[in-house]
Amino acid sequence: MDIDPTGEVTVMIVDDHATFADALRHALRAEPGIEVVAVATDAAGARRLALQTRPAVALVDHRIGDDDGIELVRELHGAFPDMQLVMLTATTEESTVLHALEAGCAGYVLKASPLETVVAAVRSAARGDAVVPPALLALLLPRLRETDRSRGQSGALTERELDVLRLLARGRANAAVAVELSISVNTVRNHVQNILTKLGAHSKLEAVAKARESGLI
Repeated sequence: MDIDPTGEVTVMIVDDHATFADALRHALRAEPGIEVVAVATDAAGARRLALQTRPAVALVDHRIGDDDGIELVRELHGAFPDMQLVMLTATTEESTVLHALEAGCAGYVLKASPLETVVAAVRSAARGDAVVPPALLALLLPRLRETDRSRGQSGALTERELDVLRLLARGRANAAVAVELSISVNTVRNHVQNILTKLGAHSKLEAVAKARESGLI
């Protein structure tokens, strides 16, 4: 993600409900260290504004009018791999949660959550941490049990990769993992990519969930 010279976390809101989006924009702007740089009401606007503003974090609803928010997440994740994407929506359907994580979401937060939960999600995502309510993570485990066919097919995780995975499961960002293991951030990124490939995961959050379910950590 682009580092803002002021040290602020830059945020884009993608939601077709104008009243909600405007209220959230004002609420986030009142938080120290957070700046809302864009509000989009459809997928086309989100793509355009993402390119123009390069936000560190994008909060995306799973339905944006007639547009599919999960497909938008997939597109943004591919085009802007350093942008952290958090699904902010009202649905708790396990298929939506799973598809959001598979598309590249770093987190999943319910619109009914208190503002402090949304703010914490923004800050955590900006640090590279995974964000999902424990209740929703529990919903994923049966689906992950059914769909996980990758273990053992792409090679076992190395001891160092397991060390990295355990720290990710504790909520550590890449930089913190690097410090604790006395390795470079680039090395951590390489380990994370290997972990995702071996576990067949699309995000660190999904990798942690799969690892917990399969007993790796």
